[in-house]
Amino acid sequence: MDMKTLLCIVVLLSIVLILLIKLMMLKGNIRRLIDQLKNTRQEDYNRPTRVTLNDKDLEELSAEINRNIDYQKSLKLETEKSRRQLEQSIVDIAHDLRTPLTVVKGNLQMLEKEELSDKGRTYLEVSGRKTETLKGMVDEFFELSVLESDSKPVELQKLDATVFLSEFIIENETIIRQNNLTPEITFPEKAVYIQANKAMLSRVFSNLFGNIYKYAVGSFELSLEEDGETCQIRIGNKVADSSSIDIEHIFDRTYRADKARSDGSAGLGLYIAKLLLEKQKGKIEAELEEDKLVFTIMLLSVGGN
Repeated sequence: MDMKTLLCIVVLLSIVLILLIKLMMLKGNIRRLIDQLKNTRQEDYNRPTRVTLNDKDLEELSAEINRNIDYQKSLKLETEKSRRQLEQSIVDIAHDLRTPLTVVKGNLQMLEKEELSDKGRTYLEVSGRKTETLKGMVDEFFELSVLESDSKPVELQKLDATVFLSEFIIENETIIRQNNLTPEITFPEKAVYIQANKAMLSRVFSNLFGNIYKYAVGSFELSLEEDGETCQIRIGNKVADSSSIDIEHIFDRTYRADKARSDGSAGLGLYIAKLLLEKQKGKIEAELEEDKLVFTIMLLSVGGN
């Protein structure tokens, strides 16, 4: 092999080596860009991307990515601003509606004391029912808006779940009887303590029992058990037509099993119950067991000492 050929081989090997090094550096920068993009998404688009290789095309790619990150960040901020404005508008509207509704309800109650014709009494009863329906819907929207806009941590306390549920059943005994329902209760012999907010938990069960009063047939079951670090409360009832229940969307906003039914609510009860439980570090699930609708509430359990 002559000197010229050897020199050519050395030059070619040097070029290949340089290209390989540049390719490896390019791949390294691409991998770093990918990692930076992941971190940027996780940190609310607050970190721009950077490259360490002096390559015009790669630098332009990084610059274009940063321009898109800025755009995504501005969109996110604008969306959040619009969401807050909408929530505040709903709160304001619901609050503004509550005052005239209270006045209307008061006037209707005063009219009940007056002498009215049979036709006038019928009109009064219909107006009273419709006013209660509208008030119930406004109250639910107001409560939902407050819940969704309140980001403060919820104060949790240690509660005896058995005592809480027993007291709830006793307090609602009259309405349970009025709806011709028979409770089937299964509680453990020992006390089960949970971490929860009593007022919020009461609201959760009020909403769930509201659902039972509307759709239960004959009886309902209520059971409590502790499984390690979790307390499970199971509430189930037979329903007349289980095929009408969309179990996958039962916790969606404004969900109604009976779309035509007017019962004084906006259909937000189960959605609000889900939000209230999440604020207490708990969750709720629903399932259909043949003709039975079952809700399972899971809350953190704590020791009895």
